This record gives sequence, C-alpha cells and structure tokens, in this order.
Amino acid sequence: MKRTYSRHQGARRPGGGSTGQRSITAKPLVYRRAVVEGEIALSGRARVAMAEGTVEKGDPRAAAALAGMSAMKRTAELIPHCHIVPLTWSRVDLELTERGVRVRAEAEARWSTGVEMEALVGATVALLTVWDMVKYLEKDSRGQYPETVLGPVRVTEKVKGRSGGPR
Repeated sequence: MKRTYSRHQGARRPGGGSTGQRSITAKPLVYRRAVVEGEIALSGRARVAMAEGTVEKGDPRAAAALAGMSAMKRTAELIPHCHIVPLTWSRVDLELTERGVRVRAEAEARWSTGVEMEALVGATVALLTVWDMVKYLEKDSRGQYPETVLGPVRVTEKVKGRSGGPR
C-alpha cells in the first residue's frame, strides 16, 4: 500500500487516517526529570588533541555542552510528535575518558509530559558536536571513521512526581 504525506493533512497511515500528537490536556502538571548517558569512542589522536587543548575548532566539550543544552530546548522542532516542554532546568556534562567522551544530559520540568526525549536529544547532539569538531582527526587515509563509534545512549533515570523531588 502506498503511503502519502501531505504538509496540510499530516502523515497518512496505511488504511487511511492521519497521525497527530497525543493529547496531554487532561494530564496534571507534575515534576519531571530525566537523565541520559552516552558516549562516543574516539581515536587516540582525537583524545590526545582534546586533552592537550589543540583541537583546531576549539574546545569540543564546551561547545558540545552548549549545543546539547540548546538542542534540548528545540526537541519539539526536531521530533514531530513531541510536545513543547518548558524546561525549568537542564545540564550537559562531558568527560574525556580512555575510550573517548562520555556525556550526561539532565532535564527537568514541571509539566504534563516527560522530559526524556529532551535529555536524549541533548545527549546525542552533544556527542555529534564532539564528532564534528574532531572528525578531521578521526578520518583514515580513505576518509572513513574506523574508530569512531557513537553510543550506547540510554535513559538512566526518569522521575515523575514528587518522589524524586527537584534537585
């Protein structure tokens, strides 16, 4: 069965009908928190350059932290079914490890839907920013990335309600 897509009608499902966001109208506003952790494996060249502060584009960890925080705020623009969530707090930390870079992205809100997608987007955009900044060090003689591996990235904590309480 052919699927048709229209900017005006929404995505068509096989068998007809369109798709849309789930309604959160009746859901109460409650404290929400999500933590996502992930990593990118990098070559020794990239790790050394990061440790010595000699990456041509600047500090990948600082740039990635800012990119991740900015991305969290734009999650609904990137993922069509996500609701716009007014984050009350967010943080992205990056650490240079023996394998590459580890990220921890945290998001909080008092809202009617969770914030795990915001934290996932923040973490992955942060890792992609690191890759972008060191890719010239990662490429082999054929222009490939034999040592660069993104992931795993996963939700390590999700809180709904006061049980976890704000930080």
